[in-house]
Amino acid sequence: MAFDPASLKYDTQGLIPAIAQSESGEVLMMAWMNAAAVARTLDTGRVTYWSRSRQAFWVKGETSGHVQRLVDLRVDCDRDCLLLVVDQTGPACHTNRRSCFYTAVRNGQEVELLRPEE
Repeated sequence: MAFDPASLKYDTQGLIPAIAQSESGEVLMMAWMNAAAVARTLDTGRVTYWSRSRQAFWVKGETSGHVQRLVDLRVDCDRDCLLLVVDQTGPACHTNRRSCFYTAVRNGQEVELLRPEE
């Protein structure tokens, strides 16, 4: 069966959450995609998100060089969330950390798990 990005369940703004994960299973980041970003990602192999603040496409790594190459695109059971298995070059987070999920809450305190890469 051919995949159609329109078959996904988008929110009222036409967006779907997309979680980027490394091939080893490490969760790197979460961002938003619209149907056109999903189609571009599948067509090019370069992960393309939709920037809500800029109202424009955002090709991961286009300015930073921290590229995400799509390995596998997976759709969850409700078709309202995507899992992007990616080959990540450099840090995934704009703070220059490997993952955006670098803060844990332990015993009511925030703990920094990752320092920025140099």
